[in-house]
Amino acid sequence: MGCSKNLYDSEILMGQFKANDVPLTDDPRKANVLIVNTCGFITPAKQESIGAILEAGQLKKENPGTKLLVCGCLSQRYQPDLRKDIPEVDEYFGTEEFSNILEYLNLTPKSPQHLYETRCLSQKQHYAYLKISEGCNHKCAFCAIPLMRGMHRSRPLEDIVGEARMLAEKGAKELILIAQDTTFYGLDLYKKQRLVDLVHRLEALEGIEWIRLHYAYPTTFQPELAEAMAGSSKIVHYVDMPIQHISDKVLKIMKRGGTSSKIRQIFSDLRNRLPDIALRTTFLVGHPGENEKDFEILKDFVREIGFDRMGVFTYSPEENTSAFSLPHPSEEIAEQRYNQLMNIQQEISLVKNEKKVGETFRVLIDEVDNSNNTAIGRTYADSPEIDNEVIIEDIQKGIKAGDFCNVKITDAREYEIFGKILEG
Repeated sequence: MGCSKNLYDSEILMGQFKANDVPLTDDPRKANVLIVNTCGFITPAKQESIGAILEAGQLKKENPGTKLLVCGCLSQRYQPDLRKDIPEVDEYFGTEEFSNILEYLNLTPKSPQHLYETRCLSQKQHYAYLKISEGCNHKCAFCAIPLMRGMHRSRPLEDIVGEARMLAEKGAKELILIAQDTTFYGLDLYKKQRLVDLVHRLEALEGIEWIRLHYAYPTTFQPELAEAMAGSSKIVHYVDMPIQHISDKVLKIMKRGGTSSKIRQIFSDLRNRLPDIALRTTFLVGHPGENEKDFEILKDFVREIGFDRMGVFTYSPEENTSAFSLPHPSEEIAEQRYNQLMNIQQEISLVKNEKKVGETFRVLIDEVDNSNNTAIGRTYADSPEIDNEVIIEDIQKGIKAGDFCNVKITDAREYEIFGKILEG
């Protein structure tokens, strides 16, 4: 359940099972051990995770002898409550308790110093998430992630490069770097930021063609990163920087540590240095202290910047965070603000996509449907599952997932564009 970081953890655990010759099944009714890797980020995610646990509990009732284990963020944060409220679960584990799960099942942890060596990719083979650190040192008022994932812990650079090399050997062409704050990377371990050093090491790997950066943080973003992008043929011109708000008052209440002028300067510098940069961000509406004036400031900012990609969340009060006890706009108001902001972004996205008609882009193919002679792919400006798609019609035989193709755009919608592959 939850984010790509949880998916990465699940792939590490799956690899450990395979290394122990334990077969995996995607049919829970055939399994004798069910494991739910939960998310505890915000209320809807927690509800979804609890629903998955209860569903697995029902399967356990129908198949006596089945073991049910729960791990991940929700379990890390609410384990005592979960043990009391859902006793049919055989055992609960927190985050990163891979060895404990294996030992509970009388299995042997493999490669304990380099768990990535046995990692089992669960999705496409041509792209892979690469987690470069764990935890977070920021004290955002609304966020419970440090309570679940702990303080920031950078992985050794050599370990990350080793995993990337392994992924390339398995066929990965795109590496998607993830962490709670990728731009913080190295400060704890090396006493200085080393993300630029890391991406230079990764771009030297044979087989890797795209390197994508997620979850940059405004106060730790380095100008040197834009220089690295400008000088590289592999680091795609794409930055995902969740900024949450632009009102200085709300940013202060959120304890984000930055200012609106600093954020504007970052985006301005990026676009001046890299005119084709794809900017993705995330906003949080309905936070304590956000009034109509603050929201109008935010709407004006979204129109001003014209983000290429944008996500919006509504505020969810989280226990033990500093914002939890503060009064906040009603859920109805937060939902209205969510809809207004997404409507603005929908208009921006349509205009940007329509401008692509007639242009040609290098597209990475994600899926092929030979029965309809169609394929789905992505440009450099699109991360899998969260961004736009390229729908390609009348594909030639032999096109497969993982191929790069030059595609001429023929039509556009708000969140997808259409095109045909250029021959030759």
